Amino acid sequence: MTASDRTASPQNASPANAERRYVVGRADLPLSCPLPSMALWNSHPRVYLPIEAEREVQCPYCGAHFVLEG
Repeated sequence: MTASDRTASPQNASPANAERRYVVGRADLPLSCPLPSMALWNSHPRVYLPIEAEREVQCPYCGAHFVLEG
């Protein structure tokens, strides 16, 4: 995911929670699940995840695993 993905319009939004593992970068911080580029209508409420310290985190709602690169 990149910063440009954050500005995706709703009609271009990717499906929420479609993957089990996501690699994110510093541009994606603060990290939330679902990501801003994902459609919210078919997902759980947006939750912000603390990824900076451990560089990995799992969403408590859907189990998606996020890894911080770089």
